Amino acid sequence: MTTKFCQGISDISDSYSGFIIDQWGVLHDGEKVFDGVVECLKELKSRNKFIIILSNSGKTADANKERLKKMGIGPSLYDVIMTSGEMTFQGLKAQDDGVFKNLGKKCYLISRGGDTSIVDGIDIQLVEDINDAEFLIISGSDAPEKTIGDYEPVLRKAAQKRLKALCANPDSQAITAMGAVMGPGTIAQRYKDFGGVVHYIGKPHQPIFQHCLKILQQKDIFPGQTVMIGDSMAHDIAGGAMANIDTCLVKIGLHNAAFKNIKDRAELTKALNLLAGRFNNLHPNYMVNKLVWGNPLPDRKHRKRAARR
Repeated sequence: MTTKFCQGISDISDSYSGFIIDQWGVLHDGEKVFDGVVECLKELKSRNKFIIILSNSGKTADANKERLKKMGIGPSLYDVIMTSGEMTFQGLKAQDDGVFKNLGKKCYLISRGGDTSIVDGIDIQLVEDINDAEFLIISGSDAPEKTIGDYEPVLRKAAQKRLKALCANPDSQAITAMGAVMGPGTIAQRYKDFGGVVHYIGKPHQPIFQHCLKILQQKDIFPGQTVMIGDSMAHDIAGGAMANIDTCLVKIGLHNAAFKNIKDRAELTKALNLLAGRFNNLHPNYMVNKLVWGNPLPDRKHRKRAARR
């Protein structure tokens, strides 16, 4: 498949009614919103596009809504937030289906900064000693302050007890203002290395995509009218492709290093082909530098020069 290189989302907006957009690395870096994002979302909403923000965040939808609001992305700029943390929260609350069925009530939680929002308000008891746990949740990572070695003693004990683990954020890396750091998916993989059983909730696994498509279909928007925009080949692009929807890769996110020092279109194509080769030759339908509406307006000096011409 040939990837179309776009100047901005305006190049593809007329082709789709539903937009599923990743959060970290696309909208923001964890601390601030990227330039052009708010304007792009406003343009999409002004054209009555239905926007789902889909994130592998281990936090609930409400927690992410508050975080986005503080950054300047208010609820008028999108329609729905769906996170792996929200799906985990709902599954834990009901415990009547799939991997959540009969999990138990005593949980050992590995999260970022001691965050407990993933179980707040439901009948789950958090335990401090892994020996008291009936199951394990991995929803966050305290990297770079902690390394994978810091988690290994607990993971070894949990594996010995044959505890089921839910990974509420499958990302192996997370984009922060300091760059890429170890994500919860790396901790989950280490648990598997020790013989532990892990169930992943989130991208690229299909339950969360099918949930989003069901929401869109309630608005008479079908997979052929939907595009997934993200910065991760492994989670956003692969997950979207498996859900049979078109995909758009944001270049400046997780794979930014793969596109450094690019001088022309030929080099860009070569870099993308090399990246795709690491993912079974999976190519996104589109690629943009970042989530912006279109070409940035020239500054005043360039506009004066253009006028004189």
